[in-house]
Amino acid sequence: MGVLNVTPDSFSDGGQFSDSDAAVDHAFRLVEDGAGIIDVGGESTRPGADPVPEETELARVLPVIEKIAGRTSAEISIDTRKPGVASACIQAGASIWNDVSGLTFAEDSVEVAAALSCKVIVMHAQGDPRTMQDNPHYDDVVSEVLAWLAGRIEVCVGAGVSRYNLIADPGIGFGKTLDHNLALMRVLERFQALDVPILLGASRKRFIAALDRQGPADARLGGSIAAALSGAARGAAILRVHDVAETRQALKIAAAVNNWPMAKSPAGG
Repeated sequence: MGVLNVTPDSFSDGGQFSDSDAAVDHAFRLVEDGAGIIDVGGESTRPGADPVPEETELARVLPVIEKIAGRTSAEISIDTRKPGVASACIQAGASIWNDVSGLTFAEDSVEVAAALSCKVIVMHAQGDPRTMQDNPHYDDVVSEVLAWLAGRIEVCVGAGVSRYNLIADPGIGFGKTLDHNLALMRVLERFQALDVPILLGASRKRFIAALDRQGPADARLGGSIAAALSGAARGAAILRVHDVAETRQALKIAAAVNNWPMAKSPAGG
């Protein structure tokens, strides 16, 4: 999954692709690099970020999705907490709703997801982006995140969302300390008990700088690739990354050395 932030303030590439034409060009570049999914987001969910109005978010993402839809073999994902945005984008050609709130942001999120009949990524987060890194606490982060995701999956299935359409994300960096993130990544294979595909989104996140040296987010390529390889080895079905070509190449080599089964990317990578 290639990240496409159509925002002025995302933690990693804010402003680079806020122009819709630049965003569309980057989307096609991500597919050429090997992305099977393009994740389009119009609201930053970095730590401390403020929410944006629905109309602003739609104005950012809809033109991009409309220009991409039907012109690539990759799936399009809309990264949003708002069911209104998700609905409009699915109608415009997206096929996945990636919700960092785990369908808890709005009262009708689960109902809308069931009606859309699209794939849904349910992510765990403790708190909202404005406050989630203030003082995250767990007694047992792995068990608690696993139980929360299991509960959300059952709520979704009970409301009419097909289990086949669900994907779970433990939410690296969303209301978690460095130790919490590492604990989750060390035993990612335990999340396969949820009986849905697992997504890992660790690309360029702050824990990499905390383990190595401080610096800008785009200087975390080595750590991002290491996290991706670790996730793949532990059963992650989807890797959400900024640096698609480099991650694809690393996965190819790791797969060849370790005899991992690897799906062929839409770009033939």
